[in-house]
Amino acid sequence: MVLNIIYEALYLIFPAYCANSIPVILGGGPAIDGGRRFIDDKPILGPRKTIRGFLAGIAVGTLIGLIQGQLFLGFLLSLGALVGDLLESFIKRRLDIVSGASFPIADQLDFVFGALLFSLPVFPIPIHIIFTIILITPPLHLTTNVVAYLLGIKKEPW
Repeated sequence: MVLNIIYEALYLIFPAYCANSIPVILGGGPAIDGGRRFIDDKPILGPRKTIRGFLAGIAVGTLIGLIQGQLFLGFLLSLGALVGDLLESFIKRRLDIVSGASFPIADQLDFVFGALLFSLPVFPIPIHIIFTIILITPPLHLTTNVVAYLLGIKKEPW
């Protein structure tokens, strides 16, 4: 029973997981904010949030959704994940947290909350699945980031 719930949660959120991780691998190029600053004279998002990473994340996450037989849901989860990540970056800049610096819990769950919020109009997710996703994502996210760091894919282990 518990393993089935974990499987269902991971299967459902997998497009968002992929969308969130792909910009690390396929990102780069021009920043989404174009290097502009907000009214507080701080960067809007920062140089690590790139157009190529954003589009690649949506494309890969949507492809995963297509493979799962849920194209539109995959698209919404992917878009929501990346918008959630952008919102967290915007907040980090307002709090003077530099691009790439750790922001515990928010770094692990920003994309999940975005994905879940964007998916609600087409797929109401059962509360036990939401709870499971929120519970398993932080340790899974941290583990995959440490592995990516050790492989030289990421600059920081968080």
